[in-house]
Amino acid sequence: MEKVIYLIWGKGDASTGDGVRDRLLEDVVPAMREAGVRFVTVNVHDGVADEVPSPAPVPADEDPHIAEVSVWFDCYERRLGVDGLISSLGRAWAAYLVVESVYEDYGTTPHAGPRTWPDGERSPGVMTLALIHRPEGLDYREWIERWHGTQSPESGRLQPRTRYVRNEVVRSLTPGAPEIDGIVEECWPSAGHVKDPMLFFNASSPEQLNDHVGQMITNVQACLDLGRLRSSTMSEYLVAPLD
Repeated sequence: MEKVIYLIWGKGDASTGDGVRDRLLEDVVPAMREAGVRFVTVNVHDGVADEVPSPAPVPADEDPHIAEVSVWFDCYERRLGVDGLISSLGRAWAAYLVVESVYEDYGTTPHAGPRTWPDGERSPGVMTLALIHRPEGLDYREWIERWHGTQSPESGRLQPRTRYVRNEVVRSLTPGAPEIDGIVEECWPSAGHVKDPMLFFNASSPEQLNDHVGQMITNVQACLDLGRLRSSTMSEYLVAPLD
């Protein structure tokens, strides 16, 4: 089975996000059952997520990524029907073949219990979806070691994640797609955990906050091109199998 991520760009406002969310959940996802899709999840910058500023906002002269649709196929080449469904939204979009690692899931960290809500219902809390790039000149294997071997466990220690999905981009599948090396999904217990630096960095004092932020910056600078980092807050909808 192969995973394809569809990224959708647009104006980062609540009304735009709510409209895209409704189209995806009410029209696009049901139609995927006839397009050979095995599993699907939907993340979108809707009205709820719009109340939470991104920790790494997109520059003012760029449209942010406002939705991510993750789709699993027996073979990625059988995705043309889904390409058409995404295109029908009338937004800028691109598809990427990825390798997924569910590094942390609900119930595997101290910050949330196992998932109890049904398919298609909004997950608690809020997600940040980051588009990342390997720094120029950094060897591929060293990049993976720093991202997977250092940043993944250290960020889990320093921050209150409830779910963490790494997607390493194998290649883009659409002409003219923006270059991206990784797509990172991180879920947090509440909007307050993203808005409050003390909560966002597991700190109990200003001194500990400075220490944790310093450690995080060191780790992130070692594995990411911060000038190209793009992050949006989103609501997560785990739609799951399409039987």
